[in-house]
Amino acid sequence: MVDFLGAQLTLWSVVFSVVLFGLFVRRVMGVRLSLLRTVVAALIGATAGPAVLGALLSPPATEGDVLTLALYATLTAAFALILAMFALATIEMLIPDGSLPGPVTAWRSLRGRVRRSGRYLKLLRVVIRHGLVRFLRGGSHRGVRTSEERRALARSLRRALEDGGATFVKLGQQLSTRRDLLPAEFIAELTRLQDDASALEWPVVERVITDELGAPPLEVFATIEPQPLAAASIAQVHAATTADGDRVVVKVQRPGISAQVSQDLEILGRFATVLTARTAWAADLGLTDLVNGFAEALGEELDFRIERNNLATIAAGLQTSGARDIRVPRVWEGACTSRLLVMERLDGAPLGDAQHALAGLGPQRRGELAGELLRVMLDQVTLHGVFHVDLHPGNLLVDVSAAHGRGRLAMLDLGSVGRLGSQSRSSLTRLLAALGTGDSLAASDALLEAVNRPERVDERTLEQELGEILLRFTDSTGAGTATSNVAGAMAELFRLVARHRLGIPPQLAAAFRALATLDGTLGVIDPEFDLVRGAREASRARLESNLEPAALRRTVESELVTLLPVLRRLPRRMERIADAAEHGRLQVNTRLLADPADRRFVMRLWHQGLLTILAATAGVMATVMFLVAPGPMVTEEVGLFHVLATALLAGSVILVMRLLVVFFRQDDDPR
Repeated sequence: MVDFLGAQLTLWSVVFSVVLFGLFVRRVMGVRLSLLRTVVAALIGATAGPAVLGALLSPPATEGDVLTLALYATLTAAFALILAMFALATIEMLIPDGSLPGPVTAWRSLRGRVRRSGRYLKLLRVVIRHGLVRFLRGGSHRGVRTSEERRALARSLRRALEDGGATFVKLGQQLSTRRDLLPAEFIAELTRLQDDASALEWPVVERVITDELGAPPLEVFATIEPQPLAAASIAQVHAATTADGDRVVVKVQRPGISAQVSQDLEILGRFATVLTARTAWAADLGLTDLVNGFAEALGEELDFRIERNNLATIAAGLQTSGARDIRVPRVWEGACTSRLLVMERLDGAPLGDAQHALAGLGPQRRGELAGELLRVMLDQVTLHGVFHVDLHPGNLLVDVSAAHGRGRLAMLDLGSVGRLGSQSRSSLTRLLAALGTGDSLAASDALLEAVNRPERVDERTLEQELGEILLRFTDSTGAGTATSNVAGAMAELFRLVARHRLGIPPQLAAAFRALATLDGTLGVIDPEFDLVRGAREASRARLESNLEPAALRRTVESELVTLLPVLRRLPRRMERIADAAEHGRLQVNTRLLADPADRRFVMRLWHQGLLTILAATAGVMATVMFLVAPGPMVTEEVGLFHVLATALLAGSVILVMRLLVVFFRQDDDPR
């Protein structure tokens, strides 16, 4: 029993000593390092230190004098410290701090892997069943070079996305709008994914409505149809009537879809990272950035409160633009939650299914509707900064009922919208104006202002290639009528940006894609409509409205409000400058390294250089003193040069290890 207690006491004393020694080593190193690696380094130092000192200096006898034993113990501790710091720097060099997860993170990661393993296996079976395994390897593939081969691959991809579930269906829906990235065969096949999902049973929907509103559906609504109007991958819509007799639609989110989407997005992110690193097609497609943008957009769609706010914002923009024939559904604020949205039920049919009704409007009216839709979208992109990112025919409702015989349009599916800041809107406005006039010089200047440009750009080549794109896709005839291919021009523009390594901000890229998608939608409304000519007319109309007296007065008032404080202070400042110049007191002061970041950088370099010199000097002196040891004897076995050389060596190693750890750390902040 006594031996067991003694062993326990010895073990805990060793552990306590090692932990204290590890903390001391980390403190001496001067950087924040994990406790685990410092304890490991301390164990290495405590084990190897005495052995190294014993090879240089014979250990004294246990019955020797106290001073000799104390000096030898001090030298042993110094060598243990030196070796511990050397081990710590080596570990940091080979395995930088943060490159491996901690125990808690590793345990959570393991649990996540186990939880995802079933989903991984299911997705892998889907990929194998549809013959897509060969595209998980690098290199090019010969089976996609003809139109028939691409069509067959697109069909397999669509079926695999359908089997993958809601997240992958939504991914396919987004890919169906990326005409700038995918061939036409893929676009045509993926478009079939729109609004194609099995309907939920009514008891499931009823339970969701009850949970969200705190009461059964028939206590909240006068009537509600159990059969859905439409079923999508995220939610389904039911027709209902409020207690006041208003016709509404109830958008209900599928139960458990949020957790499923979150898990699938994590898997998609991992797939994208691996495929981008291993395959050429994923790298060319920019799969990682595409998945990240998709995850952000899908996250917004899962919160119906965001769609409620988007509807209110777009409705305010339509009112500002004076749109008479384009609207969005009105929202019932009190009955909206993160999983439930109650909106006005609008009459009409999806644009893609309303060709017969559109034909009854006549060519002139169809052109007017297309022109107003274009004007509204341009206002959203360049004026309001909030725009519909995916205005394909399925997201437009056409109403040609007797009450609205002239026809009107309604925007649907505003769960995710694009947003542009004032600077981005200004740059995009100038770019669109330059593209519309065919001015390659102005277009290249506006493009460079809108994108994230690298340090060096061949502006002359960029202007020439941009001019070729404008000539290829916008051919002005003598009558001034332009024939355009906007989708093709946008695709070429994206390729031009990629060649010159220009970074397009995600929201700006969304605006480009929205305009390219709008081109096809306008063609459905009016096959004879020309987007370029319509954009010119809309820009001309806006310019004329901005030149009206009332608009000019508002502009002048807004500018004066901004400039008035500056103008009031300007005379006094000019007087001070003139007086100082007249009496010879005018000075221009320039402070070197005025930026605190620059001062910190210079001081860090100075400190590292000084530490390098001190470390080298101490190391050389320690080596020389070890060579001439023992020198005057402090005790019968330990010389003075042994003590001084060990101290100098310890100081040199401490300084060198601090420099190495700072150098090999991922962040070079030596604090």
